[in-house]
Amino acid sequence: MKVRQILCALFLWAVFTANASEFSLTSSDIAQDQPLTRAEVFKGFGCDGDNLSPQLSWHNAPAGTKSFAITVFDPDAPTGSGWWHWTVVNLPVTVTSVPRAVGSTLPVGAVQGRTDYGQAGFGGVCPPAGDKPHHYQFTVWALKVDKLPLDAQASGALVGYMLNASALAKATIVATYQR
Repeated sequence: MKVRQILCALFLWAVFTANASEFSLTSSDIAQDQPLTRAEVFKGFGCDGDNLSPQLSWHNAPAGTKSFAITVFDPDAPTGSGWWHWTVVNLPVTVTSVPRAVGSTLPVGAVQGRTDYGQAGFGGVCPPAGDKPHHYQFTVWALKVDKLPLDAQASGALVGYMLNASALAKATIVATYQR
């Protein structure tokens, strides 16, 4: 009986410590499976939002993490290839959060790539009027490299390729929006 109790305790400890150290993403502005607000909606393309990036915090980066990246992607966009709303690369490993509307106050060396709106920086959500709810993937990537060789003209597809080649882990919040 004692062996069974010890094995059970070891199993529970392993499950608890594995879950406790999982790379995770939280936000004071957005939540899993919840609708985004006017704050995160684009200003243009027929939308009249505030176009503000949300506050994001990430926790428990895996060993070997050398930098972070952030992406916001809409797989439901009627393009055949989704829609890139934001890419940020080369965030130092010491950065574990960004405030709402971070924009030009990102750390030195961080690079915002070109969105599918055609410009660098955060481009808020703006699905076609009357379309089904879209699912916006806010993802933070833990990377095994200090720096990716990308600039403000890097497309979302190029950034995605480089991130997938360099990722140790990623954590995602999927929020929704419909108009």
